[in-house]
Amino acid sequence: MGQTAPVSAFLWITVVSLAAWCWLLLCQGFFWRTDVRLPRRRDPEAWPSVCVVVPARDEAAVLPASLPSLLAQDYPGRAEVFLVDDGSTDGTGELARALSERHGGLPLTVGSPGEPPAGWTGKLWAVRHGIALARAREPEYLLLTDADIAHAPDSLRELVAAAHGGGFDVVSQMARLRVESRWERLVVPAFVYFFAQLYPFRWIGRRGSRTAAAAGGCVLLRAGMAEKARIPDAIRHAVIDDVALARAVKGAGGRVWLGLADRVDSVRPYPRLHDLWRMVSRSAYAQLRHNPPLLLGTVAGLALVYLVPPVAVIAAAAAGSAPVAAVGALAWAVMAGTYTPMLRYYRQPLWLAPLLPYTAFLYLLMTVDSAVQHYRGRGAAWKGRTYARPDAVPDEG
Repeated sequence: MGQTAPVSAFLWITVVSLAAWCWLLLCQGFFWRTDVRLPRRRDPEAWPSVCVVVPARDEAAVLPASLPSLLAQDYPGRAEVFLVDDGSTDGTGELARALSERHGGLPLTVGSPGEPPAGWTGKLWAVRHGIALARAREPEYLLLTDADIAHAPDSLRELVAAAHGGGFDVVSQMARLRVESRWERLVVPAFVYFFAQLYPFRWIGRRGSRTAAAAGGCVLLRAGMAEKARIPDAIRHAVIDDVALARAVKGAGGRVWLGLADRVDSVRPYPRLHDLWRMVSRSAYAQLRHNPPLLLGTVAGLALVYLVPPVAVIAAAAAGSAPVAAVGALAWAVMAGTYTPMLRYYRQPLWLAPLLPYTAFLYLLMTVDSAVQHYRGRGAAWKGRTYARPDAVPDEG
């Protein structure tokens, strides 16, 4: 009797995990599918003007692989690039000018905003400066793109056509991240998978849906909506600026679309686990709104959904409990099956799918570490800046 009760309890826990996976599979916006690409596109009769704003802080290592792709955009309308050198110490601004002289293409303006005032994150202060420079050109659209993002020659054309054809105020593509090192292969596809699970792409573009998100590396924003939604002033505190931007646009009555990219790629390397850990942990607790009960719920949820199935299989096999092992194996199989499309999208071997629980455990530790750093007063650190209160709710005044 003493052994039966724990086995029965663990069986029910495993059944709950399986039920959670069945719900995720069928009821969470089919988040696991990777077919949400640029929506129906219709070329405008007259191509609108676009200003590209690139905030850049110490990006000399990646600019040679990214900036020439922006300058070489094959766009039928008027387009111009504004790179904002955000206090770089590695010659980012000078390198950008040299690349422009060497490659030609779209006109390039390099500006510098100075140090951000209190209440602003550095990136959004740089974006504000770039938008202010662009405003003199009276563009219809703004393309906000990070300095590590390389665009195919027709990227801008496709984004504008999608926004025009679909009536969207924001069209954003999640750039394909680099997956070359061992740790990148293990962690990066899961990063996009988890993001899509939190913000199902199908829900974001649906009329009337409250789900809002964007991918900060590639955001085409209608300039009129930027003014209406007070971008970036209304989100000036945000470390997770892409999600905050999408929420502000939807809050102002705008329409947002987000999907996976085919020909927009990040060239930033994350060769070590430490590099990926910093990328995730710097904003993970901000994603949870610095809420301890939400942190505890997230940790418990990750354990139940991702860790219980493999633990059930291993423990039940050792204890000789066939029902627990069968239910755990089924939950694990559903989990791996939902991860397979993302691995295919990233052209990774499918044997990585059963390792998702291990990767989820790493993300659990990164999230806890993010909270620990927050309560130690270190806040979110990035490129030599630390934000004590990342993603605090901005003032409305």
